[in-house]
Amino acid sequence: MDKFETVEGVAAPMPLINIDTDMIIPKQFLKTIKRSGLGVHAFAEMRYHEDGTENPDFILNQAGYRNTKIIVAGDNFGCGSSREHAPWAIGDLGIKVIISTSFADIFYGNCFKNGILPIKLPQDKIDLLMDDARRGANATMTVDLVNQEIKGPDGGVIKFEIDAFKKHCLLEGLDDIGLTMEKEKSIDNFEQKMAEATPWI
Repeated sequence: MDKFETVEGVAAPMPLINIDTDMIIPKQFLKTIKRSGLGVHAFAEMRYHEDGTENPDFILNQAGYRNTKIIVAGDNFGCGSSREHAPWAIGDLGIKVIISTSFADIFYGNCFKNGILPIKLPQDKIDLLMDDARRGANATMTVDLVNQEIKGPDGGVIKFEIDAFKKHCLLEGLDDIGLTMEKEKSIDNFEQKMAEATPWI
């Protein structure tokens, strides 16, 4: 994964509650096991009409929000099935930060494993950020993971909490494989000792 420190850009408002993983990436697109290429299908049922044309009412199809890296969402984002394709699709779409009052547990954990920062905030803070996000290109936010801050377009700062281990993994760009490879020397030493102690294996 890429190292995560600061993300700056226009945030897209998605106030709908209970945006589940089937809404994020519908089941017909789950045939692949590749992390790339799913962004075009992210939010497909809201993003496109049945004939495949774009729905102009969907926020990410609107001018100023097409290249957003931040979503300010309604409560219980990522609920539904545990498909890891959901954060794959969001990440491939270019989204790096999702801010909500709450997330489904599995989706929340999968975000960190795929380089996405999910931020939990109380409703009053979400309301402020949602108002900022509705201002479109005139409202740039900065999400600073190092200092655990969200800086709004008018200079306001909102602090957020995050688990220290998950923060470390994002800052260092470590997924589960990366974490394992940090122990590569110890693993090699163990394997060498096992080979010497049990040469018949």
